[in-house]
Amino acid sequence: MIFVYICGLKYHDMEELMFKVAAAVPQVNVADCEFNTNSIVDVSETLDMQGVELVVFPELSITGCTCGDLFCSEVLVEHSQEAIAVLVEKSKAWNLTLVVGTIIEYNHQLYNCGVMISHGHIVAVVPSRQSMVKGDFALADAEETSIKINGHRVPFMCDKVVRYGDFAAWIVVGDGDVTNVPNDANIIIHLGAHSAVMGESRWYIDSAVHNSAKFGVAYIYSSAGYGESTTDYVYDGNAVVSEDGQLLACNELWQRGAQMVVAEVRAKYHNLVGRKNIIPKRIATEVNPFIPYGEMSDECYSDAVNIQVMGLMRRMEVTRSKSVVIGISGGLDSTLALLVAVKTFDRMGLDRKGIIGVTMPGFGTTDRTYNNALVMMRSLGITMREISIVPAVKQHFGDIGHDETVHDVTYENSQARERTQILMDIANQVGGMVLGTGDMSELALGWATYNGDHMSMYGINAGVPKTLVRQLVQWIANSEADEQCREALLDVIDTPISPELTPADNEGNIKQKTEDLVGPYELHDFFMYYVLRYGFSPRHIYNLAIKAFGESYDGVTIKHWLTTFFRRFFTQQFKRSCMPDGPCVCGYSLSPRGGWHMPSDASPTLWLNACNEL
Repeated sequence: MIFVYICGLKYHDMEELMFKVAAAVPQVNVADCEFNTNSIVDVSETLDMQGVELVVFPELSITGCTCGDLFCSEVLVEHSQEAIAVLVEKSKAWNLTLVVGTIIEYNHQLYNCGVMISHGHIVAVVPSRQSMVKGDFALADAEETSIKINGHRVPFMCDKVVRYGDFAAWIVVGDGDVTNVPNDANIIIHLGAHSAVMGESRWYIDSAVHNSAKFGVAYIYSSAGYGESTTDYVYDGNAVVSEDGQLLACNELWQRGAQMVVAEVRAKYHNLVGRKNIIPKRIATEVNPFIPYGEMSDECYSDAVNIQVMGLMRRMEVTRSKSVVIGISGGLDSTLALLVAVKTFDRMGLDRKGIIGVTMPGFGTTDRTYNNALVMMRSLGITMREISIVPAVKQHFGDIGHDETVHDVTYENSQARERTQILMDIANQVGGMVLGTGDMSELALGWATYNGDHMSMYGINAGVPKTLVRQLVQWIANSEADEQCREALLDVIDTPISPELTPADNEGNIKQKTEDLVGPYELHDFFMYYVLRYGFSPRHIYNLAIKAFGESYDGVTIKHWLTTFFRRFFTQQFKRSCMPDGPCVCGYSLSPRGGWHMPSDASPTLWLNACNEL
């Protein structure tokens, strides 16, 4: 299905040539040039019939932007060039000009390029100066030259206005230069591939509006969307047309099908350098840097959940899974994973019974979490299974010769690994995938059993800090849940965070409280934010924490938990080095593939010494 959004402004007082332009986000299969080319052709033919004269596609739209090391494959390079030939041939029958993104090999180097094609020939190839895509691409210099593609010499130009017909186009590929647009350009064409980040869905819209005002031109922006790999990042598919500081057209994000936005713009412009910068800056709260606030909060929460939903949806499509298996403990993390799974199944039109929720009571399970798990699963209409791990774990203790009255790490981890084994085997039974529930804060602290709850087939919460998990569950409870489910969700929020791996107290209440053992998550998320975003020293983070939490925690307490954070953050890197795929939500990731890169045996000495000196 192709979604088309048509919008435009009428300039009755201007006798200027108007022409139709479009930003398009086609359907994509990663590394499948033939499929992607057919998608581009379908969209182009639709737009051509509507009288569109120029259409812009995303960065690397022929290959997909998440190919990684496959970009260097001879197969992909060869088929990318063949795809260009197909588009050139198809364009002979069209009255529109298209700009697509692909890889181009030149002088034994690989470039990330925008290719303008029109009426059966290549107008120009524009290499990226700074790509949004992680890859081993060469960066072009400003020298204009030519290259041979499919037997024809074509302009290979950087930092030059591409002139063709009524267009004097400044073409930007990736995160390129939009600060020095030449005065003689009358349109900015921006091919992007930005990954979705909570709270920043409007940033690229506002940026397009700002730049169209600043330079007095039309601005067409298209970014990668659904179909890209969800290994670590999710792509929302922005398509924007702006002119002279006015938003003419933008699409609805988070769509599965190809999308197009169409608008009429002028062919001639006057430079308007000096307009006020209208791009809003995202400001984090001082105490809770991962939690949005104010008027943007609902939009941010919606972004966060949509990133998770679209990531899981694409992973299910690629793996052809019709079911997911989730361990439902009655705690925060598994609750969010369950809610995301339900939203995903509803979005895909799948029966919620394909969600297999498994509650697995153990030695420390309390009535409170057990009953909340049952209420949520029942009210959400998923398939419920209950499997006690007690007999199997006792058998295991006997097999390895462990005294079950000794509540040590073996006692705890045996339970976590037994639960993971159950989930994995049920997934094999139903032909589904195990949905991991562990969150980003737990990954930072290594608060997970290696090859136990540490492992899954897709870590849906891997990019969500604990403080944000709580807020997302609260948001869904308040905005979408029925009364019965809402009551259970609110009680989950109020329940002390615990893995429940040791027996409850004499009153049947949770005895093993995570935050008593590793520290308050609001502190650890604060520490994590300033480590990941700025790389601040322990002293710098400590001083910030004193200012932010001075009324809640004294300096001795902050120092203690900051030391704990750095000690665990270093020693537990080995768990993050082999973590499952999962979507990045906040713009920061601990994944070794697209986020945090750190050796597992790095020494924490310098950081711990700095903590001791506080």
